[in-house]
Amino acid sequence: SRAVMLGVCARVCLQATPKRVLLSRQPRVKRQGAHTRTQPCVHRSYTASAVSPKLLQPSVHCGELRQAHVGQRVTLSGWVSSERQMGKLLTFVALRDGKGVTQVQIPTTDKIREVLEAHGVSGFPMESVISVSGIVALRPETQVNKTMPTGEIEVIVDDLTIHNVAKNLPFLFHRQNTGAGSEELLLQHRYLDLRQPYLQHNLRLRSRVTKRIRDYFHGENFVEVETPTLFKSTPEGAREFLVPTRQKGKFYSLPQSPQQYKQLLMVGGIEKYFQLARCYRDESGRSDRQPEFTQVDLEMAFISDKDIMNVIEGLLVQIWDEIGVKVPTPFPRMSYKDAMDNYGVDKPDTRFPFTLSDITEAFSDATAELFAPLKTNEGFNVKAINFKSHGSILNKKQHQLLQEEARKAGGKGVMIVDVDSNGEWKSAISKHLPQETRDKITESLKVESGDLLLFALGKGTEANKVLGKVRLQVISLLQSLERLPMKSDVFNFLWVIDFPLFALKDEKHQDLNSGCEFVSEHHPFTAPRDEDIPKLDTDPLAVRGQHYDIVLNGNEIGGGSIRIHNSDLQLKVLKDVLKLPEERLNTFSHLLAALSHGAPPHGGLALGLDRILSILCNSPNIRSVIAFPKTSNGSELMTGSPSEVADAQLDDIFIKVKE
Repeated sequence: SRAVMLGVCARVCLQATPKRVLLSRQPRVKRQGAHTRTQPCVHRSYTASAVSPKLLQPSVHCGELRQAHVGQRVTLSGWVSSERQMGKLLTFVALRDGKGVTQVQIPTTDKIREVLEAHGVSGFPMESVISVSGIVALRPETQVNKTMPTGEIEVIVDDLTIHNVAKNLPFLFHRQNTGAGSEELLLQHRYLDLRQPYLQHNLRLRSRVTKRIRDYFHGENFVEVETPTLFKSTPEGAREFLVPTRQKGKFYSLPQSPQQYKQLLMVGGIEKYFQLARCYRDESGRSDRQPEFTQVDLEMAFISDKDIMNVIEGLLVQIWDEIGVKVPTPFPRMSYKDAMDNYGVDKPDTRFPFTLSDITEAFSDATAELFAPLKTNEGFNVKAINFKSHGSILNKKQHQLLQEEARKAGGKGVMIVDVDSNGEWKSAISKHLPQETRDKITESLKVESGDLLLFALGKGTEANKVLGKVRLQVISLLQSLERLPMKSDVFNFLWVIDFPLFALKDEKHQDLNSGCEFVSEHHPFTAPRDEDIPKLDTDPLAVRGQHYDIVLNGNEIGGGSIRIHNSDLQLKVLKDVLKLPEERLNTFSHLLAALSHGAPPHGGLALGLDRILSILCNSPNIRSVIAFPKTSNGSELMTGSPSEVADAQLDDIFIKVKE
């Protein structure tokens, strides 16, 4: 009989239901007839509102239902993603939570109508919060949605709770799950924007990645230590955020990194330290930066740079395993000099084969005024790139973009040559190049029909830097025209080593006797290579530091160094080479004292967690991996910070705002 069949179905459903689905206690309720049926627990909300909704604890996430769940009773809770009313008797709702979307079929029974009327609605407004309970069923074959993981099933609802009716939404979500509003509007209502599936994915991935990081370091016997957020001002690099105090004229500074604290931990005997450190830099105006960010920070004692590289490679293998990518180790290594000579940047994107070549010798016969600087013996040279088989693709407007990029990089421009199918050089520069010069260039660059050639002339490394920037612009343009693959699923890790320890503060002056002050290429605590220490007195620019950067697809995702652990050497760098004034030296007195009290050899590295996650998520902007990001000028539009404060608060900290 029908009653017997229903009883058998109920027992089969209970036996087939996975343990994880039955999260809440399911009391058995006696019904008419010989069979019993499992009913969901009903919890009453203790609220003063006119309508006291039931709180139906979800038994499964919306995105987890599959054919295997057919016949089971489930409870789902989430947001209304879309609504489709089929007359007055039936409504289809796409219900969304953090794990996905499920279609639910809600018949307009007296019970459902009563719930709707109690909330003063006739349907289910988008982004309203509801819970439903019902039986999982197969969709009719003609209604299967193969683009959805849950597209083969739906839930036939027999119980419903409306928790909150959404009103006056500032923007609606597209079907493609991207906000319909401007970026400013989305940031003003970030709590709404966070409901979008791609942001849900990014933040949940971030959580899993940070767990892996902690598990890895604990497995390697590191000690997690939280260092202070209120620090002493030690101006180096980017501008600091100052924090006033109620001690007149005294300020804290938010740390740009825990650099000094982690070195002091090494002095204190914490031989292997790590933390997920919050760092702060006042870099407003840079769209790819945030004023507050997270870095994976570590420091180790009694190690070499190779030991640190091995630890970091092991960590990155674990992180990329989270997205199912196997990363081969060890990572290749490239000197700073080779990176600049071959790619024109110190963070080369090695996914693409186009590299720089020095063709200065080929221009020995060129007599045009344009090439006159090559005859001066003042260090001028010509660098070139051959974009094989990519000639005659870029138009004049795109050529102009390349010229603008060259000027931004400090050059006067770039020479562009398209080699046509007949081997003819199509360029205004061709008439200034004797045939013998062209023949030498052709041999040096292996020029063939259909190639695109770029030349830059400059002094010292100027041509390298110009072509390095232009190279990336050409790659971007070719990708936009679908002439180069995006290669977003290729991960080329690279160590860049042997950086110079110092640079001239004003790069326009290359003469050591010009009186320009030196600046640290990395930071003033990086140790020089042992064999280069004598050059500190004679040729500081020739001193190489024990500094290493980890680069991925043209992005610097981390950097570190072996530190100076000798107080005398540290003082020499600060005082004799960098020539810091006495008041600046005093800001490092605590570190100099610690180094003189038995500091072990040590070194470390910091990884940019936000940058790593943006690469994992294939996102061009780190804002998409941060829950509540700020704009490029440092504003947080949702809460309106930074904001003005009352005069009384300013009086407490002895500050008066200038008009």
